[in-house]
Amino acid sequence: MANLELWETFKQSITAYTGLSPATFFTVVALALAFYYVVSGLFGSNPAPPQRHREIEEEREPLPPPVQLGEISEDELKAYDGSDPKKPLLMAIKGQIYDVSQSRMFYGPGGPYALFTGKDASRALAKMSFEDKDLTGDTTGLGPFELEALQDWEYKFMSKYVKVGTVKKTMPVVDGSSTSEAAAENAPPAENAAPAETSEEHHTTEEVKAE
Repeated sequence: MANLELWETFKQSITAYTGLSPATFFTVVALALAFYYVVSGLFGSNPAPPQRHREIEEEREPLPPPVQLGEISEDELKAYDGSDPKKPLLMAIKGQIYDVSQSRMFYGPGGPYALFTGKDASRALAKMSFEDKDLTGDTTGLGPFELEALQDWEYKFMSKYVKVGTVKKTMPVVDGSSTSEAAAENAPPAENAAPAETSEEHHTTEEVKAE
């Protein structure tokens, strides 16, 4: 009986202080609590369990220090394009090779610049091109703005990455016999060489004198 009287008193107090009926008051309170939990779930921080943090740290192996390769060929450079996860990511600009392993998310497999690794991409960087024909170190024919852009890329790489080698320049193989023949064809006639007809005429004159 006392509890019932207390409940009636509580309902009258709600109506007196809030101007709402008890049913409306409790509905508003329930909605407010629900809204609070929704907002706190959206903006509140939910830290990952410590065990998960340890697993993530274990998955991230420290990068090995850059290894100096010296002078290597373009074919040898292709082996460092990210296809072998045990090898570093290398990329060359103007013949200078840099280790870009620390930016694997950009230059590694699946990254936006993955096609630049394992090669000298000077021309592509200068032109900001992703075409296969521009994935070369040949910078002939580039305009002043393109060369300036390439220079900016080089400064960026020099300041951020470690240089580990250079690209060996290959000279075109030319057949020796063909070169000699071409040189003989283009060589000017000797100044002191006598024409064949003159030599024959001189020989005939000598025979007549002898008779």
